[in-house]
Amino acid sequence: MSHTGTKPKTDWDVIIIGAGPAGMCAANELADRGIGVLVIDRGRDIKERHCPMEEAGKCAQCKQCDIMCGVGGAGTFSDGTLNLRPDIGGDLAAIMGDNPAAWALVDYVDGMFLKYGAPERLYTADGAQVERLKRSAASVGVHFIEISQRHMGSDNAPRIIENFENDLKSRGTVFRLNAQVRDLLIEDNTCTGVLLEHGEKLSSRFTLLCPGRIGGEWVNTLVKRHGIDAKHGAIDIGVRVEVPSIIMDHITKINHDPKFHIRTKRYDDFVRTFCTNEHGFVVKERYEGFIGTNGHSLKSRRSDNTNFAFLVRTELTEPLEDTTRYGKSVSKLATTIGGGNPILQRMGDLRRGQRSTWSRIRRNPVKNTLEDVTPGDISMAMPHRIVMDIIEGLEKLNEVIPGVASDSTLLYAPEVKFYAMELQVSPELATSTKGLYAAGDGTGLSRDIINAAATGVIAGRAILQQLEKGS
Repeated sequence: MSHTGTKPKTDWDVIIIGAGPAGMCAANELADRGIGVLVIDRGRDIKERHCPMEEAGKCAQCKQCDIMCGVGGAGTFSDGTLNLRPDIGGDLAAIMGDNPAAWALVDYVDGMFLKYGAPERLYTADGAQVERLKRSAASVGVHFIEISQRHMGSDNAPRIIENFENDLKSRGTVFRLNAQVRDLLIEDNTCTGVLLEHGEKLSSRFTLLCPGRIGGEWVNTLVKRHGIDAKHGAIDIGVRVEVPSIIMDHITKINHDPKFHIRTKRYDDFVRTFCTNEHGFVVKERYEGFIGTNGHSLKSRRSDNTNFAFLVRTELTEPLEDTTRYGKSVSKLATTIGGGNPILQRMGDLRRGQRSTWSRIRRNPVKNTLEDVTPGDISMAMPHRIVMDIIEGLEKLNEVIPGVASDSTLLYAPEVKFYAMELQVSPELATSTKGLYAAGDGTGLSRDIINAAATGVIAGRAILQQLEKGS
């Protein structure tokens, strides 16, 4: 708990739920204004959180909350790549209704990360290289998206977040950590504060809901309980792919985290690459009731492999619209089949319809960077349609990046990107409930660090304007 005094303050101008990029960037807009701002998070301070990478590059048995919660949010121990586009990881132009303003906001957010210690180096590609790659991809029906990127690194991002947090504290922002919000205080369609886990009530003139990806399911319960306008969004289900770095080095030199979009012929489904970790490590992500996978890339340590997520966009219609429940059911089945560990399978085995074994894995030319796995058959855990999309998509990508779909390529399952119900908001990110604003991944309004941070800026500025008007 970061506030001072013998008795916690219970009345605030603004309460921000979530200390990730959205919450911290919203607080940044409200600092130095004489406004009482409280940031609440269920996780720990950045200095007390532990990165899930041990000295040998293996995934440690970390608590879920250390990885997904706390100051800095889930992005703190991600690859730390900042995608400097308003249409990757969200759609800021659609929110703001102005494309130039959306690009300007991305530049503003990038400047904040630079201020707190993000590397000056910007990954941009030579125009001729990008043109050749785009042409090569387009010739086989794959779309390559050019992005300027800044790479913080999983080991460097915590220092940047700590600098940001310390600055906010010095400017009057109060953090209350290891504190879980149970509910919003809403009466007559007006939010007046929050109810903490142990019954403590905190009042506020404005509340910003931005609990991050891990808070998505909780946001869903709030939507149903209080009648907040929202709709179910899509979910991404797939695998973490691991290949020798030499196969992708020429691509990652063009873009550190390359984005390829593919439409499958069989089902006309959308498949994409996401979160590429050059010379990185595959790691576990612990959720309540199942295990997922992710990837990390460090500034201080490199492997011989490169990994990336390969995801199938899944949308549901009536009568079953709850994509979160669907994604969890797939993930729980995979965890059951894996005996509590992610499933690992060679691409060749998946293609031939046979399970991988430790014998085949140990003979495999590509060595798995995550060892706490269970060799098996991904097609036993994932729906047939998704498996077919993964096979077809990787074989199509192989035409652009030869070797990416070789028999020795490793596939880890599951990798699922959960998004909350998308709250219906105004351009200022005000919800249908008076006094309640929303931002970030946990409310379905973003899907990466930059876009989450940008939505926090929009909401923070809107709340500031209302406070200055005396609303």
